[in-house]
Amino acid sequence: MDLQLKGKNVLITGGSKGIGKAIAKVFVEEGANVAITARGMEVLEKAKTELGDVSIFQADITNAVEREKLIQTFMEQYGTIDILINNAGGSNGGKATETAMDCFYEAMELNYFSAVHLSKLAVEQMKTQGSGVIINITSVYGRESGGKVTYNNAKSALISFTKALADEVISFGIRVNSIAPGSILHETGNWLRRLKADPEGMKEFVKKEIPGGRFGTPEEVANVAAFLASDKASWMVGASITVDGGQSKMNF
Repeated sequence: MDLQLKGKNVLITGGSKGIGKAIAKVFVEEGANVAITARGMEVLEKAKTELGDVSIFQADITNAVEREKLIQTFMEQYGTIDILINNAGGSNGGKATETAMDCFYEAMELNYFSAVHLSKLAVEQMKTQGSGVIINITSVYGRESGGKVTYNNAKSALISFTKALADEVISFGIRVNSIAPGSILHETGNWLRRLKADPEGMKEFVKKEIPGGRFGTPEEVANVAAFLASDKASWMVGASITVDGGQSKMNF
């Protein structure tokens, strides 16, 4: 299927590894102009070597000033921003009662406020061109219980923000949606570390928790992102799409 993404200007946060890198790869294959961002230049350069024709921007997106600079730099290079993928994220802490408040603040800054701020900055640009797509990568644990509380809280908030922003900006030709992955296995993720540490335990986890019978792959999330970014998904607005092999317990 031709998704008609050729020539689209795409910015992907957390694009140097895992799901973000897989999303970048799909967009490159579709002929889009892709820029990825991450904190470390070394990992960005490694990703560029693997991905090929991408631009790399070093930025700490937990810092508001750097977020503003990122969008400014992107606009200076590309002129327009057609697609923003808010993918950067991570978990910290443990049980709610045992987790310091600083961890809650850090989790919200990384997983939620960064996406909110970048979305607002992107919307300003997208309004002038009368079109645009924003996709927020969340988690099934933002839709139901499970995982670490700081992460769940932030991803739940991001799903809610997605719907609120989507309804607000669709009249300007801007579509906003989110993708909620389940347990995705990739080279730098928590699931791979847990699999190496406890193969039998993870085998039982998959058997018990994932009806599909295996972990998901970053590519399976990336393919959904490319579809959502395309005009083929033109009537999808404010949706939270699960990509989880049946893992989540919700009926919608």
